[in-house]
Amino acid sequence: MSANSGARLPQHSRLPRMMLAAGLTLAGGALAQDATPPASVSTSTTAPAPAAACPARPAINFNRWSENWSVLAQPCVPRAPFDGLKYLPLSDDGLSYLSLGANLRERMEHNDAPSFGIGAGGHADTYVIERAEVHADLRLGPQWQAFVQLEDARPFHKDAVSPVDRDQLDLEQAFVTYVRRLDDGWFKARAGRQEMAFDLQRFIAVRDGPNVRQSFDALWADWETPHMRWIAYLTQPVQYRDASHFDDISNGHLSFNGLRVERNDIGGGDLSAYYSRYRRDGARFLDGQGDEGRNVFDVRYSGKTARFDWDVETMAQSGQVGARSIRAWALGSIIGYGWPQLAGKPRAGLQFDAASGDHHAGDGRVGTFNPLFPNGYYFSLAGYTGYANLIHLKPSLTLKPIAGLTLLAALGLQWRETTADAVYAQGSAVVPGTMGRGRRWTGAYAQTRADWSVNRNLTASVEAVHFQVGDTLRQAGGANADYVGVELKFGW
Repeated sequence: MSANSGARLPQHSRLPRMMLAAGLTLAGGALAQDATPPASVSTSTTAPAPAAACPARPAINFNRWSENWSVLAQPCVPRAPFDGLKYLPLSDDGLSYLSLGANLRERMEHNDAPSFGIGAGGHADTYVIERAEVHADLRLGPQWQAFVQLEDARPFHKDAVSPVDRDQLDLEQAFVTYVRRLDDGWFKARAGRQEMAFDLQRFIAVRDGPNVRQSFDALWADWETPHMRWIAYLTQPVQYRDASHFDDISNGHLSFNGLRVERNDIGGGDLSAYYSRYRRDGARFLDGQGDEGRNVFDVRYSGKTARFDWDVETMAQSGQVGARSIRAWALGSIIGYGWPQLAGKPRAGLQFDAASGDHHAGDGRVGTFNPLFPNGYYFSLAGYTGYANLIHLKPSLTLKPIAGLTLLAALGLQWRETTADAVYAQGSAVVPGTMGRGRRWTGAYAQTRADWSVNRNLTASVEAVHFQVGDTLRQAGGANADYVGVELKFGW
């Protein structure tokens, strides 16, 4: 189930919470890729559980490498079909083992006006997108892990196919992790092809919404104490191709490197900040083109009480595109208030987002915000607009009438930050005919969604979106748009 802007995602997890499910929950989304060490490593400082205690079966997590199937070494754990493939012991102590698994996602989508009906690919389309994944997780004692995951993503009957729709049989992840105790904390290093996400995945995301997820060929290291975490990463984002099997690449033309620090328990919430250097050769913006070197400064504060939750993130960007300087910014926030004692456990939410556009063409400065590696469906599964030159306000109401079922209703209102810049679709694609024309008002959309956990292996969801375009889009040839998506996700 995709992350919805009307529901709060889990916070960036801490090592002492390593046994929490990193799954995509009904009320949230994916935990970051860096969330936990191999599950066979115990980081608890408390006394071990009594010998009579029987551990539960692992949940099917969003990050499949975080699952600990060594619990199947204990006879008291309930069994399920094919458990012989979930846990293949390689040592007498049960800490070395091989685990196999798979995911399958099927989604039918109908969109009567992709890109608001503008351009050659703007006609009504109904299609199915399918993503199949298989993985092998090898644990060698408490310190070493090797994880390999293959992906096969295909669209069926889709008229306009993009790189995020199709990638037939390729390497999604393949990395080695090393974990050890270091002073009063834990050190972890990971090398290889891996997925990476921060916080609500506004700007650094696994990109689970589209068919092809985003991977990075990377070196990752972090050190975590009970209250602090320090992270360093050197990455080359994977560029997806579909000419043949196993042809995806990364190269020196695109890189993303940085440092991140996290501090928990500050004023009832968690604070994080990071600096990254984003570099891309041959970048193109409406007001500049050339090699892009972008400095990224990000700060986020989030927390939750019994009834109130909040998540506020701001990002500033500087640097250059060719001979032009960069000055860009963004702000994202979600606040919510719940009534857990009432029937249906209602939660009212309010989301506000803003991202800069370019105010003056030809002034030697690029003001258009670059959303980097965003969750394309952060606003809604329909994904009509992107996170650039944007002002977005979205009230929502979430209900949980029965166990395993979550219902969402929301209304999104959108403007441009400046009329000198364009309206942007996903992938920072310019909507033709909108730059420097019309008013700030972009349009409004209504969103409804239902998520249902059928059982521990199967989830289902339905989402519908109606986007009512404003005069600027209508004068550019755009029309109102309707989207319906029906999804099934199976994990083993």
